[in-house]
Amino acid sequence: MVYSTGNSNAVSRNGRLTDKQAQAAETVKGKVVEPKTDLQRWRLLDERGRQTWHYLRTDKEAKEWPQTTADKYFLGLLIDLPTLPKAHTPLESARNALSFFSHLQLPPGNWACEYGGPMFLLPGLVIAWYVTETLIPEATAIEIKRYLFARQNPDDGGWGLHIEGESTVFGTAMNYTVCRILGASAEDPRIIRARGRLYKLGGAVNGPHWAKFWLSVLGVTDWSIVNPVPPELWLLPDWVPFAPWRWWIHLRQVFLPMSYIASKGFVYPETPLTKQLKQELFVQPHASINFASHRNSIAPTDNYHPKTWILNTLNWALVNVWNPYLRSRIISNRAEEWTWELIKREDENTDYANLGPVNGPMNLLACYIHDGADSYSVQRHRDRMHDFLWLKNEGMLMNGTNGVQTWDTSFLIQGCLEAGLATDPKWKPMLTKALEFLDDQQIRENCRDQDLCYRQRRKGAWAFSNREQGYTVSDCTAEALKAVILLQRLPSYPQLVSDERLRDAIDTLLTMQNASGGFASYEPTRGSEYLEYLNAAEVFGRIMIEYDYPECTTAVLTSLATFSAHDPSYRPAEIEKSKYFAAKYIRHAQRPDGSWYGSWGICFTYATMFALESLATMGETYSSSEHVRKACDFLIGKQMSDGGWGESYKSCETGIYVQHAMSQVVQTCWALLGLMEADFPEREPIERGIKLIMGRQKENGEWAQEAIEGVFNKSW
Repeated sequence: MVYSTGNSNAVSRNGRLTDKQAQAAETVKGKVVEPKTDLQRWRLLDERGRQTWHYLRTDKEAKEWPQTTADKYFLGLLIDLPTLPKAHTPLESARNALSFFSHLQLPPGNWACEYGGPMFLLPGLVIAWYVTETLIPEATAIEIKRYLFARQNPDDGGWGLHIEGESTVFGTAMNYTVCRILGASAEDPRIIRARGRLYKLGGAVNGPHWAKFWLSVLGVTDWSIVNPVPPELWLLPDWVPFAPWRWWIHLRQVFLPMSYIASKGFVYPETPLTKQLKQELFVQPHASINFASHRNSIAPTDNYHPKTWILNTLNWALVNVWNPYLRSRIISNRAEEWTWELIKREDENTDYANLGPVNGPMNLLACYIHDGADSYSVQRHRDRMHDFLWLKNEGMLMNGTNGVQTWDTSFLIQGCLEAGLATDPKWKPMLTKALEFLDDQQIRENCRDQDLCYRQRRKGAWAFSNREQGYTVSDCTAEALKAVILLQRLPSYPQLVSDERLRDAIDTLLTMQNASGGFASYEPTRGSEYLEYLNAAEVFGRIMIEYDYPECTTAVLTSLATFSAHDPSYRPAEIEKSKYFAAKYIRHAQRPDGSWYGSWGICFTYATMFALESLATMGETYSSSEHVRKACDFLIGKQMSDGGWGESYKSCETGIYVQHAMSQVVQTCWALLGLMEADFPEREPIERGIKLIMGRQKENGEWAQEAIEGVFNKSW
């Protein structure tokens, strides 16, 4: 049972502590030690790739559902795994790593992991819970609050956009609000510090657009502070250059429910807590604030992508001309009806899992407004919100998606194949289960009303997480396709995915190439880069449209090559043409210093690894290609004195390579993979890197988590 039915074990709707929670808080009062649940009572349930955490309240429940090694590992508990023989060669190190990973495989055959880092996700969920009067389980409330305090900036008491970022109004105001909703006292010393940092940043009126949206929903700010997101945009003809169907899928699926909710003007009735927040989040008395005058107010820390004069002019016209004089009830009703239909399509096509953790809570609220608290849509959304939550030793966070199941499983299979371990009978049961998972997770049908709701073809594709989420992703499809073909090619493995289904995947991938030759993520680029002039998010860059990515392009190019070797008679001319133009894009996208900019990992190291794999697939190596030589020279020039590589997330923000203070195992692996794909002729730099990797491997075969490895949209 994920939802509580009474205040005996849940946070009450007015945000006050229950008796039990108040007692726990009193126990640690003055020590600034956050109470926590008994981590030995948590279990991860994986139902065909759907992952949810459950807290067992009784000894009987705990005995009937024992903790697994994977549960204990994710929670930071002691895991009783044997000490492995010390690795003396890279292959022995790989075997030790696989021995460790084999203990983490989940029953459906996949692997799970934390996919956290962003600090702006939990606030949308918790505020949506609060305003839809969804009772929050006590164990969940305790662990979310514990995580937020664990990730509070130790220097100034605030929170940033992500766990390594500087404190911002967005992070501080929103996570402060979450802590208060979940029962933190306004007099808690940590809350006082957070409030002090927020005041130094000018208070919540200086938050970005998304912060102002959620605070207006909560009733803490007035809707006049929110720059307009008119649902009428969805009534525009498709030929209009800035029509929403042209936007990047994540942006349009966020602004879709946001526009519906804003048009409805939903405001949660004042409670004792929201009344207090009105006094706590601002540097002046709430009653004296002219919220409309702060539509464009934003702290420098939050203003990563300043609004352009074009967007400011459009916003002014919408606020001062369109809304008061031209926007009739007939038009607004029609716009709300159509946006609601598109919200329903999103829910139905994903079984309410939704694209991600930003639009999911918004769709929950939209359904609450339209269908009512007791409707099926609201109940289903309430259940689905737990798909995004992840528990670790620090507490409960919100993942950037509902998991990485397909992505990680595909790469583990490929790693075993590359290392020659897939033919070892010891690993056949594990890899067979992994293959069964990919077989189960391939999407078998297109969306209902695909063209009407502007969805990309998905038959034959794989999603990033699981089939229920249901979104085509180019590189996820490509990597899963490679894993399936290469593993099924071995005589000892079952042929689960038929050639017909493999061809379905190819048919989908071939629809996703851009005119440039490159591949984007969810769908081909639909709009001009000039749409960035209308970027209203402020805290994110390159968010308005899909872009070409070296990472996605490489994944597709290599999968096309793998498929052609397996099934050379299927669409050979089209595949060769696609590969040719993909490689041409890779060459063209190379920067003068020999690197490529990465968008899905940090940053130049990540993309350069993929680009070198692309060029190697086309027969280009260090000895034959100037592009490859320049790329290898770039990587060698970034090798650190200890033999490793380490790149900071700041590279993503600045567009310039920024060295990390310490080398990182993951980025060392990326750099070495790129150099080896390129047939780099010097052994010494590669051997130094491998020595570093092996030196950091633990006795049980694992490597410790180091710095964050990915920042998306340049800033999160």
